[in-house]
Amino acid sequence: MGAPQLIIYDGSFEGFLSAVFHTYEHRLAEVDIQPAIRAQATFFGTTTRVETNVGHAGRVWHGITKKVEAAGAHILYRTFLSERAGVENLLLDRIRDIFAVGNKNSGNFSDATVLEIAKINKMVGREKHRMEAFVRFKLTKDGIYFAVIEPDFNVLPLIAEHFRSRYADQKWLIYDTKRGIGLYYDLDTMSEITMRLSGAALRPSAESTVYTSEELEYQQLWSTYFESTNIASRRNMKLHKRHIPQRYWKYLSEKSLQLKK
Repeated sequence: MGAPQLIIYDGSFEGFLSAVFHTYEHRLAEVDIQPAIRAQATFFGTTTRVETNVGHAGRVWHGITKKVEAAGAHILYRTFLSERAGVENLLLDRIRDIFAVGNKNSGNFSDATVLEIAKINKMVGREKHRMEAFVRFKLTKDGIYFAVIEPDFNVLPLIAEHFRSRYADQKWLIYDTKRGIGLYYDLDTMSEITMRLSGAALRPSAESTVYTSEELEYQQLWSTYFESTNIASRRNMKLHKRHIPQRYWKYLSEKSLQLKK
């Protein structure tokens, strides 16, 4: 048995589905699907770059949704957003099983692929809920409420509807520093934008040039209030960090005084 054929795609979900279409179109049994950003070619086997084809991706997705319920298809999407190394091949195994036997194995956790997807989906779901809880907006001088996040997984597409429904009367932008992408809502439509902010632009020293003075005063007031209501003798930092992991603190206005200590 030779080395699997390396299939490189652009990293998008549509690109991944296009790669899946390619494996079926050419009846490829052994493949290794990798995003271009971390693809590693080998001296053995062949390498193919598959361009994103919305039509091909749509056909694959339509085929999946005909075989499994909407929730099952959404699990595949959420698992893809984990961006874990090798997740494409894990999903390809599951998609092949779906096309072969339908929804039969969806709850079969003795199947290693089904079990691993369930674990990843749970982690992504947990991160989604944390982002919905921990996003903190600040009003900029341009009249846009701006928030910064740095999630472990690419959950920005999953939290979009939550914030559109909750802040429908405000212009806002949620920026993912890890991936350089953002969600912008202009009171009418929501769009994904690509941007790169330097570290200097996100530092506290630059806040006075970005945010309104009223916003900075409010943030300071809220931080002071949060600190004053904490009862030192009842503080359980181990439990606190379990509910609010420390990696999120730098983006929480109520934690700013604690971080400065």
